[in-house]
Amino acid sequence: MKKLRVIQWTTGKVGKMSLRAILDDPRLELAGVYAYGADKAGVDAGTLCGRPETGVLATNDIDALIRLGADTVIYAALIRLGADTVIYAPFMADLDHAVRLLDAGMDVISTNLFLNVGGIQGETKTALEAACQRSGSSFYVTGINPGWINSMVAGMTAICRKVNCVSVTESADCSVYESVETWTTLGMGLPVASPAVHEAAYNWMIMFRDTVYRMADALGFEIDDTEFKAEFATAAETVDLGWFRMEKGTIAAVRADWAGKSKGQVVVRNQVVWYLTKNLAESWEIDADQYHVVIDGEPGLNARFRMTPPPHWTNHDWDSMTALPAVSAAIDIKAARPGILTLKDVGLTCAPAGAWLGQL
Repeated sequence: MKKLRVIQWTTGKVGKMSLRAILDDPRLELAGVYAYGADKAGVDAGTLCGRPETGVLATNDIDALIRLGADTVIYAALIRLGADTVIYAPFMADLDHAVRLLDAGMDVISTNLFLNVGGIQGETKTALEAACQRSGSSFYVTGINPGWINSMVAGMTAICRKVNCVSVTESADCSVYESVETWTTLGMGLPVASPAVHEAAYNWMIMFRDTVYRMADALGFEIDDTEFKAEFATAAETVDLGWFRMEKGTIAAVRADWAGKSKGQVVVRNQVVWYLTKNLAESWEIDADQYHVVIDGEPGLNARFRMTPPPHWTNHDWDSMTALPAVSAAIDIKAARPGILTLKDVGLTCAPAGAWLGQL
């Protein structure tokens, strides 16, 4: 089998993990690496992700990467340039870059939802779809949520004679995510949830509205309306994480909920509970499992998913669960139709487990 030649776009928290995943995947060949920072240009890809040197040096020269003619680009947000596929995972999406990559005939697999340019809707969606149609390329957003768990839930409904509502609750211990900017924006460490904090929660959590639409589309529901709710809990005692401190009585957790309605009935619900400590004054019941799935149907289904990290994992190894679904999807995306892809277009992607046997 001919290997897909892949370009990794940026090497931040997620990008480093996807870069490692590219190197580990026997189906893929690393062709190039794009780095935003000038200090990373000229540095070996292996050095950038904690692996042995590869002979592939990072660059911030986009034209040079396009000339490589790679099959796939993983753009951190992952984007694909001059390749068959781009895995796009930058912190802030660049629509012009994405369109340019798609126009070059490369698929783009993105862990970024393009929220800073309005999300995959309206003019942004139109521009991406048009680029795909011009060149026959594909665009797909995936990760763990949105992405992996939504595909899993849609697939679970295959046993049901009737489906009234599907619900996903994500419970995440975010004390491992060392981003002061993120948690300050969401009000962590503040004494009260001001209107500005509620607005910030809406803006950050809007990505989960996308998952409602994606699951609804896969199940054949037409969403007429969505509702958003957010509430906050406070620390029962002072918490010092080393990189972030919350005094007793300040915000330490957020619970947000997106509900999608069809014909007045809630048919898809996605809830997230993000906490920096479980010791909360409000005594929230926080699930020990990362995902709790409930399908109200015939039959009904109640399932829980718990990730069990190996002993050697550190905080940032958890970012691999966002990166890996994107890398694992590269072969499936190459085989898919041109255009912006849905869950049903791609199906359940899998790890190359057989190829790994005896190698990792």
